[in-house]
Amino acid sequence: MQIFPIPIEKDITVNDDISKLIINSTDFHDGDVVVVAQKVISKQEGRIVKLSSVTPSLLAEGISSQYEKNPHIVELILSESKRIVRMKNGLIIVETNHGFICANAGIDESNVVDGFVTLLPLNSDKSAELIRTTILSETGKHVSVIISDTFGRPFRMGQTNCAIGISGLNPILDYSGTMDSFNRILRVTAIAVADELSAAAELVMEKTKKCPVAIIRNYSYDFIEKPVDDLIRPETEDLFK
Repeated sequence: MQIFPIPIEKDITVNDDISKLIINSTDFHDGDVVVVAQKVISKQEGRIVKLSSVTPSLLAEGISSQYEKNPHIVELILSESKRIVRMKNGLIIVETNHGFICANAGIDESNVVDGFVTLLPLNSDKSAELIRTTILSETGKHVSVIISDTFGRPFRMGQTNCAIGISGLNPILDYSGTMDSFNRILRVTAIAVADELSAAAELVMEKTKKCPVAIIRNYSYDFIEKPVDDLIRPETEDLFK
C-alpha cells in the first residue's frame, strides 16, 4: 500500500471547485482511495462563520463564564449539537447534529482567517460522493473518497483522523464468521477501515503543509455505497451513554 500527499497551495473559498483542483493536482488509478481534509470541504461549502456575527444566548454566556471559553464559539457549539455529553476542564464534548461525538462540535479556529471559525459540512457523505462522481466523469477512474477530520479518543491521549464522510467504500471490514489462524470462528471483529485509512493519510497530510488531500493506492476493498453512519455505535450498544 502506498500513500501520496497531494498539496494544494490555494486557500479554498466558496468559488472553488475542489474536485477540479484535486484532478488537476494528480493522476488517479482505479481503486485509489482519495482522502480529503474536512477543512477545505467546509470552506468551499461556505461553512465558515464570522464570530462577531454570532449572538450568544444566556446559556452560552453561562457556560462561557464557567469554562472560560469564547461565548460566540459556545453558542455555535450549542447550535451544532444534539446534546452535551460532558463539560470539564474547559472541554465541551457533544453529540453533533450528525451524530458524531467530539469536542466543540468540530468547530475549529485553525487554518482560517482570524475572527472566523469553520463548522463541519452539513452532509459529508454527499460531499464525498460529489468528488467521487466528478473524478469518474472527468478521468474515467473508479475511486472511493473519504472526508476526514481530527477527533480525540476516550481513554487515549492524542488525536487521530477519522472518517466523517465516505463514498464508494464500506467503512467497516467485518471478519465475523471467518476463521482465525487457529481455526476458531471470529465473532466480534469488525475493523473501522475508513477511520484507519483516514489516520494513515494524515501522516502525509499533516496540519501545516497545505496538503489537504492524500491518495491511498493498492489498498484492496470492495466498491460499495455505504453511509458514514455505519461507524456510529447504536445507542443500544453504547455502554457510556
